Amino acid sequence: MSGPVPGSSGPRVPVLRIGDILLVTLHGDLHDEAAEELQRDIGEAIAASSAGGVVIDISGVEIVDSFLGRVFAEVAAHAKLLAAETVVAGMRPAVAITLVELGLTLPGLRTALDTDEALRLLAPASTPLHQSPVRQESP
Repeated sequence: MSGPVPGSSGPRVPVLRIGDILLVTLHGDLHDEAAEELQRDIGEAIAASSAGGVVIDISGVEIVDSFLGRVFAEVAAHAKLLAAETVVAGMRPAVAITLVELGLTLPGLRTALDTDEALRLLAPASTPLHQSPVRQESP
């Protein structure tokens, strides 16, 4: 799913599959046309793969404007309709501040500090990605 797209001004952002989860890593800032292509690509990838989750790693993104914020929210809404959950990983503090200043809420989006945490959030309970202490209740 990667490579130049006829009529577009740059390469497509690859949508990778890791088990039941789709991973999208953004490097640099997205212009509006690329963001719309990404939104379509993610929706098509969810439908084609029956993925249960989508991780959008934005650690390489310096600036998120209101349009890109809305694209993220729409991706999450579309994913939810297709029975997939969306997690945005690696949001920089400046990006978070900008979203708050723009008054953007991102309904349906969960956030994680990094991609590893995002994958853990989306992992099925029966498939732990790391060992965690087990808490037992006393009778």
